[in-house]
Amino acid sequence: MKAEIIAVGTELLLGQIVNTNAQFLSQGLAELGIDVYFQTVVGDNAGRLQEAIKIARGRADLILFTGGLGPTQDDLTKDALADELGRRLVLHEPSMAKIEALFASRGAHMVESNRRQALMIEGSHPLDNETGLAVGNALTVGQTHYMLLPGPPREMKPMFEGPAKVWLRSLMGDEKPLYSRLLRFAGIGESNLEAALLDLIDKQTDPTIAPYAKEGEVALRISTKASNEAEALIRIDATVEAISQRVGQFIYAQDDIAIEEAVVRLLRSSMRTLASAESCSGGLLAELITSVPGSSSEFLGGVVTYTNKMKNQLLGIPLSQLEGPGAPGAISESTAAMMAERVQALASSDFGVSLTGVAGPSESEGKAVGLVYLGIAQLGKPTEVHELKLMGNRSTIRLRAVKAALYRLWQALK
Repeated sequence: MKAEIIAVGTELLLGQIVNTNAQFLSQGLAELGIDVYFQTVVGDNAGRLQEAIKIARGRADLILFTGGLGPTQDDLTKDALADELGRRLVLHEPSMAKIEALFASRGAHMVESNRRQALMIEGSHPLDNETGLAVGNALTVGQTHYMLLPGPPREMKPMFEGPAKVWLRSLMGDEKPLYSRLLRFAGIGESNLEAALLDLIDKQTDPTIAPYAKEGEVALRISTKASNEAEALIRIDATVEAISQRVGQFIYAQDDIAIEEAVVRLLRSSMRTLASAESCSGGLLAELITSVPGSSSEFLGGVVTYTNKMKNQLLGIPLSQLEGPGAPGAISESTAAMMAERVQALASSDFGVSLTGVAGPSESEGKAVGLVYLGIAQLGKPTEVHELKLMGNRSTIRLRAVKAALYRLWQALK
């Protein structure tokens, strides 16, 4: 089954909100074994919406709409589709009763426009809205299936996961569902990963291998359609093994988690702790670690020693190390080592990690933008320092440096 997602809302075209609904629905449909071939965004305009519907009907078996089911005059999705199909809008009495009960419980006056949220296209199947008022619609006309979902994600997601999926499964007959596994990588770039796996990617048939990249991390999704999970696992496991034989040292998770969560999990399972000393990253490492729920047991704290004065006063690094003729400087291998060792001792933690370098926009200490040193001090082991030469703007260099530090921590913990 081929699907198209039509997101309705002028605010999407203006960039006022991000279309996260399309991402969520594409993933959910893929898990059902439904292929999304197109995604369309159209504003709150009946003519343009009907034009988008005509185009979608010519290339998709299933058309999903998000948005435009609300009470205001610019909520046009049901009206436009009903006109296109030559059908009336009818009142869904249970939804109307729910709306009236809500206003009555609040002692508020219900304006007539709120009835629009209880309207359905004639002949459609209602999709209950657990977290809102607008009823969803699902119907089949000829060979084309239509599904109308609300725009707010807090309403759309539970509707899709509940009644919408039940209705979609009833359409699929013998179509096999899609099973997937996500491999998360760090310490290797997208191009190097692709080069290592190029023959596997070129020859892929089933399972398929799809790369995804974002700053500092890369992922591969291994997917197959199968009659059951056991059958799918046999195929996926074989592909994962082939990938692991080549680049297994860079796989930090076979799950959709960020590397900071993988690090916290390893710290927790080994009952070890971490402290950080940051300069060029400005506290970003601590921010990512503490974004993981419950990380306070593993992350004891950190310091941002942005200036030489603070490196000296908070970490006790001699000024003769940091500045003056013949000094290694703040941006040096030896300073990174001192920072990691001093913060580890200060916090009495198992690990101390440091970052010092040049994030830009201009060089510092005569050293080029992108030069970063990261140090890892570990209780009972020699301190490691890694030199990085990173590309990108200031924010990119900071993020890549932090992700590199997390990868090195993951290696040490593993």
